[in-house]
Amino acid sequence: MNLIEPFKVYQLPKDFHNLVNFLKELQKNNNKDWMDTHRKWYKEVRNDFIEWLDRMNDQLATIDDDYYDTPGKKGINRINNNLMFHPHKPVYKDHFGAGLDKRPGTGDFYVEIGIERSLFAGGLWRPDPKTLRSLRDAIDYDGEKLKKIIDKPSFKKTFGGLYEDEKLVKAPKGFSNDHPHIDLLRNKTFAVAVAFSTKEVLQDDFDKKLIRVYREMLPFRRYLSNALTV
Repeated sequence: MNLIEPFKVYQLPKDFHNLVNFLKELQKNNNKDWMDTHRKWYKEVRNDFIEWLDRMNDQLATIDDDYYDTPGKKGINRINNNLMFHPHKPVYKDHFGAGLDKRPGTGDFYVEIGIERSLFAGGLWRPDPKTLRSLRDAIDYDGEKLKKIIDKPSFKKTFGGLYEDEKLVKAPKGFSNDHPHIDLLRNKTFAVAVAFSTKEVLQDDFDKKLIRVYREMLPFRRYLSNALTV
C-alpha cells in the first residue's frame, strides 16, 4: 500500500447542503407523487453525490494498491426501500448510500449520507453460513492477527470495537467453548462503523475524515477478505 504519496483532498460539493435539504423535504413528503414532481431535484442531488463518489473512488485508489475500482454509478444504492420484504417501511430512504472498494465476494467500504445520521462502515453484515464458516476457520487458524487489529488503540478510538449485533450463546459447531477466541467466534456479524452528525458532514474536513477512517479500517477489511479468498 502506498501510504507516503501525497494526495489532494477534495472539498465536498456545495450542493451537499442541497442533498441534505432534499432528504429533509423527501421525508416530509415520502410518496411517489412528490418524488415524480421533484424528479429534477432528485437527479441533481444524485448526480452531485455520484460525482463526489467518483472523486473519492479515485482518491482511495491512490492510497491502496489493492483498491477495487468502483465508480459512483456502480457503487450507489437505490433510494427506494424494498417494500416487498419490508412493507411497513417508507417508500424512500432517508439517506443516500453507496459502496466503494466493492470487490465481488468481499465486504465493501460503505458510505451513507443522511439527515438522522451519516456513517462510514465496512465488513460483513450477517454473512451466509458458508462465508461465516470461512471467517471462523480463519479466526481458529490465526485469530490473534484479528485481535491485534481490533485491539489497536486508534482502531478502538475510531470504531469503539466491532459492531454490536446478535451473537451465539454457545460456541459454533466444531469449536469448543474454551477456544481462546470464543468471543470472536460467536459473532454473526463482522463489521465496524463510525457515525457523523449532519453538522460534521457539511464541514470542509469531512472528506479528510473519510480518508482517515478508510485507512484505519483497511487492515480489518483485508483480514476478512483474505479469510474468504485463501
